[in-house]
Amino acid sequence: MWKVPLFDLNFDERETKAVNSVLESKWLTSGQQTLSFEKKIADYLGENVMCCAVANGTAALHMSLLVSDIKEGDEVIVSGLTFVAAVNAVSMVGAKPVLADSKSFSDWNVSPQDIEKKITSKTKAIIIVHYAGYPCDMDEIIRIVKKNNLLLIEDVAHAIGAEYKGKKCGTFGDIACFSFFSNKNLSTGEGGMFVAKDAKTDEQARLLRSHGMTSMTVERHEGKIISYDVVRPGLNYRFDEIKAAIGLVQLEKLDESNRTRKTLVEKYCEELSGIQDLIIPWKNCSAEILSSYHIFPLLLPVGVNRGELITKLKDKGIQTSIHYPSIKKFKHYSQIGITALPVADEISERVLTLPLYPTMQFKDVEFVASELKKILSP
Repeated sequence: MWKVPLFDLNFDERETKAVNSVLESKWLTSGQQTLSFEKKIADYLGENVMCCAVANGTAALHMSLLVSDIKEGDEVIVSGLTFVAAVNAVSMVGAKPVLADSKSFSDWNVSPQDIEKKITSKTKAIIIVHYAGYPCDMDEIIRIVKKNNLLLIEDVAHAIGAEYKGKKCGTFGDIACFSFFSNKNLSTGEGGMFVAKDAKTDEQARLLRSHGMTSMTVERHEGKIISYDVVRPGLNYRFDEIKAAIGLVQLEKLDESNRTRKTLVEKYCEELSGIQDLIIPWKNCSAEILSSYHIFPLLLPVGVNRGELITKLKDKGIQTSIHYPSIKKFKHYSQIGITALPVADEISERVLTLPLYPTMQFKDVEFVASELKKILSP
């Protein structure tokens, strides 16, 4: 139904061949493909990190809090402009999510200054989100966590391949959490990665991932181990071989795909120039950061009826979205007193996300921009 969908998979015969190879092997759960995928991602990120493939990005976030012993009575500061997954994960372990505001209408990432204001004696960790694939102000955030002896968790769902001063996002925090959901830059449908810097954290994550068991099914299948022990309560957050095979192909494509996304964003900026009061965040971002260009969000002019705009674009076959609704407007969180965030709340009210994906063509960008212009500048 869409002439231009919000996103599209960057798949070809290579993914098909990889999946068929797994099916022919008759081994579907975590095995050698998964181990290979973990190693390849670790090599790609560098900085001597350890990677544990998990069921999805939310599982990685949940595990990051469990291995860090975050519990009832603790507070975790979270980027205020984000998908609800991180806030849910904090709530699920009994801790209190404390949202921090965005920096400005030109930089939607979390404000280090607001993080610092929100720190209390109960604060145990900070979860930052590299929104839209643009790295946060890591110098300031690292300064804050060191000064206050806090755990830093990176939510890198948007930012695989992004860099801050030449260092990959996902290598700054004590723990990093990646998502490989269908619309992500590296897509396996579902799936995620838990990334640690020390062996103990990695070991605990692997136990949590699979029922607290000391060996994996594949090790017993291969005759390496006869049985297993259970050394802590765990979950079933395992990855599988089909996802791993797809992920290996997607990783090979990642850097080129991200470069393509960059050219599309530049084309959008060119085509949308001149629309009064339309704000494109990070339009003039620092040369010190390299984005992954995950999504292309805009801040609509004040007074624009966003619902009507979305419907008009839909009628033209253009799919759009909202990244993200304000957390405090969700029924559950409206009842527990989430603090107002002047910048992030305003962004939530006015944001519109336009289509962006590696197989998109310049003519698609021109079409989307033209139709948006007709509505905003009749």
